[in-house]
Amino acid sequence: MLTTLNSDIEKLQDVKLKKAAILGGAEEVEDEGVDLDLVNDILELSEDQYPRFTLAKNKARFLRMVSWYKNKQEWLEVAPLSAVTKLFKQQTKELVGIRSNKLDYEMELETGTLTPSQRSYRRDELKMCKVHEKMAVNLISKMQVKIKSGRR
Repeated sequence: MLTTLNSDIEKLQDVKLKKAAILGGAEEVEDEGVDLDLVNDILELSEDQYPRFTLAKNKARFLRMVSWYKNKQEWLEVAPLSAVTKLFKQQTKELVGIRSNKLDYEMELETGTLTPSQRSYRRDELKMCKVHEKMAVNLISKMQVKIKSGRR
């Protein structure tokens, strides 16, 4: 199944590059690794499939985020219901902020008024928001299952 997913991802990336070349915006498309929209669980990716970031600090932020979410998923297996409920509330509140930031970055990128370095920075931040959102949604769904099963 992972092999099929990888080949589908490669095909989609080829289509994106061809589309950008046809539209004359090939310079906008960069090798970003895996298409984040196709990945359900970022934590299941191997390191060579992780998204690529322009700035090293963003790569470090991403790695810290992955580590935090992995630790929370392990903790979830043994955590008391009250602690899971508390984390659930925090994560759902944080998810609203992540989605708001994501929309802001998308709108800024669509304006076309940014310098190339600003565009690069905003693309990195948008990618970070997408990754953060996916990991948060995944953790929230696992917490929902734990909360629901714990209250029966």
